[in-house]
Amino acid sequence: MADHLIGLMSGTSMDGIDAALVRFDDTALPELIARRTTALPSELQEKLRALAQPGANELDRMMRLDGTVARLFADAVVELLDQTGMSAGQIRAIGSHGQTIRHVPVGAEPYTVQIGNPSLIAELTGITTVADFRRRDLAAGGQGAPLAPAFHAAFFRTSAENRVALNIGGIANLTRLPAAAQALVSGFDTGPGNLLLDAWIRQYQGKTLDDGGAWGAGGRVLPELLAALLTDPYFRESPPKSTGREQFHLDWLKAGLATLPTADPQDVQATLQELTAVSVADAIRQYAGEAQRVLVCGGGVHNRALLARLQAQLPDLIVESTAVAGIDPDFVEAIGFAWLAKRTLDGLPGNVPAVTGARGERILGGIYRA
Repeated sequence: MADHLIGLMSGTSMDGIDAALVRFDDTALPELIARRTTALPSELQEKLRALAQPGANELDRMMRLDGTVARLFADAVVELLDQTGMSAGQIRAIGSHGQTIRHVPVGAEPYTVQIGNPSLIAELTGITTVADFRRRDLAAGGQGAPLAPAFHAAFFRTSAENRVALNIGGIANLTRLPAAAQALVSGFDTGPGNLLLDAWIRQYQGKTLDDGGAWGAGGRVLPELLAALLTDPYFRESPPKSTGREQFHLDWLKAGLATLPTADPQDVQATLQELTAVSVADAIRQYAGEAQRVLVCGGGVHNRALLARLQAQLPDLIVESTAVAGIDPDFVEAIGFAWLAKRTLDGLPGNVPAVTGARGERILGGIYRA
């Protein structure tokens, strides 16, 4: 029997909500029935980015935004239902990733915080909502991220070739998908994806993103800056590892820029593009050296210049969109969280211990009944 679920995703870029209405059965790829991307208001984006860094009155600001984000998530669900003519009663559940505002997976008391009140989503939509996926893995000694590798393994792995699934969101993460059935799936966050690229062009051109990577492609890579940025210890850490805005942000970039007398902003953009390409390629060579194909999803799939640089770094691999494997690259994560919600409701684990470092497989998330 088929199940219909809705997945909601707002990632590290903090610029929009991806909503996917998905049909699951046991014999085929997930079927994407309907999709929507809702841009977050610019004022809300600024508030979320500010909340991602330490500041004053954080608890009050967080709880107010918790409700604001939940209402926007619920609106996205209602719009999907209106778009398809389906009713809330036809949807088994919503899988909501929430909006990450802090991710500190190591230390004496590791923690991760996602806002977007799932109780309010369930109340406003009349649909059971599954959320708070990360903390169960964290409680089991894992990093709580990345969680997409379980979905990648379920739908992108094949015995025909060794693959890597690469999500280029605000942060980039990869999943190693060996062809050999007995080989472990592994994965981790490689470092910046679009996050710094988007922040830099927003600061210097007032744009939300570098369309197709054109601005960066018109600059030249600054070797000294690239080398300085790559000295960050995160790039040398062994997996399991995960990261976010706490680690990679404009102040981090400016510390690297301080080593240069001057730098043209367009050249900095070219260098940030190269930073993403090089850090991803280095990670693939070191941890997935047997790979033959890289399947790319996330917003970075539209950055043609970035993908060209990645292909140049990995000349012996095929670098292409997850569309060739039958899943829309813009909605892989939203579909993935619908799938994780289904796993939770079915009493099945959703993490990959070899990825997160957890002590074992765990059923993820909390269930908020409608």
